Order: sequence, then structure tokens, then C-alpha cells
Amino acid sequence: MEAPPKQSTAQLRWERRTQRPLLALAVAFAVAYAVPIVVPDASKAVSRTCTVVEWIVWGSFATDYLIRLCLSDHRRRFVRTHWLDLCAVLLPILQPLRLLRLVSTLLLVGRRARMASQIQLTTYVAGAVVGLLMFGSLAVLSVERESPNGNIKTLGDAVWWSFTTMTTVGYGDHAPTTGLGRVLAVGLMLSGIALLGVVTANIAAWFIARFDRDDVEERRQTAAIEALTAEVQALRAQVAAMAGEAPPVSSPRP
Repeated sequence: MEAPPKQSTAQLRWERRTQRPLLALAVAFAVAYAVPIVVPDASKAVSRTCTVVEWIVWGSFATDYLIRLCLSDHRRRFVRTHWLDLCAVLLPILQPLRLLRLVSTLLLVGRRARMASQIQLTTYVAGAVVGLLMFGSLAVLSVERESPNGNIKTLGDAVWWSFTTMTTVGYGDHAPTTGLGRVLAVGLMLSGIALLGVVTANIAAWFIARFDRDDVEERRQTAAIEALTAEVQALRAQVAAMAGEAPPVSSPRP
């Protein structure tokens, strides 16, 4: 696997400065995507505003990719190592569907979040779980709500389905009936398995690191005790030698 190119100073400075604004835009995208689905009888002006916000957020992340590409010292290698970002940028252009904008924006947000060194793995995994649960519920609800044979008609049904799907429990009381809904189910199942593997590996690594620290501390204490024992033995030898070399003390005459 090809190593990612070394980032230039300007590129690192740009990523630090744009991290929080892009995060705020991601939150705005989530709201704009959710409103028309949660409130299906919203006015046309609200729906139009939400669509505009979605395109603005996607455009912002696409612009961010292009700027990072221009600031990179090795542009061809940047494109090769960030091909998923490029696919996410091109996806909505090929077919302007709301679901494609959702997938592409989630990919760009996730890739951008992984670049931030201050974001811990646990925080990222927790955010990924919440994001997948929320967006999976909204996406399947938008697809299955109008299906004549569908049984996912409310947001509660969609959240319950997403939760059971991500955890691979699959009670079967709610299931998608359309082709696109089943594609979403496959993606959600694979994402849930992947996140479960990350959480398991993270917990195992924590235990291993904890045991390693305990072993190091135990070895340090053992070495300290051995050094102290050797020092005491040396002091005893010195005291014995000094006692043997000392002249006998004559007792006073009566």
C-alpha cells in the first residue's frame, strides 16, 4: 500500500484552519438533509433552502479537496492516495441525487476527520456510530416511506431498523423492500461490522497496553529491590571488614 505523501506546511496550515468551519458545515448538512425527511409536509421554500444548503456544503468540501490538491507538493501522488476523496467529489456530479450527496459528504467528512491528529480514535468511532445511525435512519425512511409494501413508515421504525442492522441482530420486524433500501442495509451492516471490529481492537489494545505498563512497573520494582539488596549486602561486608580490622580494646585493670 502506497504511503500518503508528506504534507506541505501550507497544506497543514490550511487543514488546521478549516477543520472547525468544515465541521460546522457538516452539522448544517445534517440538519438540511433531515428536515425534509422528518417533516415531509414542509413548504417548498424550506425544501428548496435545504437543497441549496446541501449543495453548498458539498461544494465547500469539494473546494477543500481542490485547495489541498493545489497546496500539495506531490499532486499526482496526492490524487492516487486520496482517490476516495476524489470519488466523493465526483459522485454527485455524475447523478445529482440526494442520497449520493449524502454518501459523498459523509465520505469527505470522515476522511477530513481522520486527518486531524487531535481527534482520538474513541471519539471518532462514537461519532461514526451516531452519524451512521442517524443518516442510515433518514436515508432508509426517505426510500421506504412511499413503498407500497414497505413497513418502515416512521422515524422510530427507521431508527429501530438501523440500530438492529448495525448491530447485526436483525429481528426482522422491519426490513427494506426496495432495491435502494436493501443497498442501504448492506452498507449499514458492513459499516456496523467494521466499527465493531475497530471497537474490539481498541479495547484489546488498551488491555495489552495496560498489562505492558503493569509488567514494566513490576520489573522496575524488582530491579530496585535487587539493587537495594545488593547495596545492603555490600554495606554488611564493609561493616564486617571494619570490625575484623579494628584493634582489640583492652579491658581496664581492677
